[in-house]
Amino acid sequence: MEHWDFGQAVRRWRDRVSPGSVGVPVGGRRRAAGLRREELAGLAGISVDYLTRLEQGRATSPSVQVVEALARALRLTDGERELLFRLSGQPVPSRKTVSSRITPSVQRLLDRLANTPVAVYDATWTLVVANAPYDALMGAASAWQGIERNSIWRNLVGPGNRVVHTPEEQAELQAQLVADLRLTAARYPADPRLHRLVRRLGAHSPRFVELWGADAPDPRSGRRKTIEHPEVGPIALDCDTLVVAEDDLRIMVYSAEPGTEDAERLALAVVLGTQTLVE
Repeated sequence: MEHWDFGQAVRRWRDRVSPGSVGVPVGGRRRAAGLRREELAGLAGISVDYLTRLEQGRATSPSVQVVEALARALRLTDGERELLFRLSGQPVPSRKTVSSRITPSVQRLLDRLANTPVAVYDATWTLVVANAPYDALMGAASAWQGIERNSIWRNLVGPGNRVVHTPEEQAELQAQLVADLRLTAARYPADPRLHRLVRRLGAHSPRFVELWGADAPDPRSGRRKTIEHPEVGPIALDCDTLVVAEDDLRIMVYSAEPGTEDAERLALAVVLGTQTLVE
């Protein structure tokens, strides 16, 4: 495979991926068994035009984030992922930088939670991937671009999300997120992307500067969250954050007690949202 270029590799791997294996609805007649270009672009969070130019060799030097997103969407093995990075001209990410790699074992876990709102964040609290139920619950998180994908930015500078917080809860959340980012910075002192994030947060948020120099906060007091859904109304849910220690990922899972009104509202929000996404 060494003679492949980046575009050829992406195209060949796209052709071998079964849509059903990556959660893409299969409907109507298909000319090929693999993913359509627009389907891969959607899974990787890039435009169809950009993917077309990459496959045709008209776009070169994709970013590390784009290469990682394509490797994840294509369900590449570790060896194939490394090859894709080398074909892209980007260095293979090392253990010295924050990883957004979702391993096959973690992906299998996410597949098992395909009907539950789930989002995966890296160690900087930047969104790696969100599934369709999460988008249905929280809005089109998968479509967020650049700094918008960072939860710390959204909670201190940007537009936030659909979670309803009291001022005290918001202050507690901000303190916890910044404290966690400070620990991440200590673990990855040579990561340039992390340094850029810290500088940008510091330049735009006096609150971030205050918290960056503050003592570590006490553990959070609760994990219940209320989401204000525009069509269904308020939904009170449990929010559990699972940490994948080896890969330094945070998996955020929303759930409701079965048989409750909140469970019914969550189910309705997911149905309404996923229908909209399919359309």
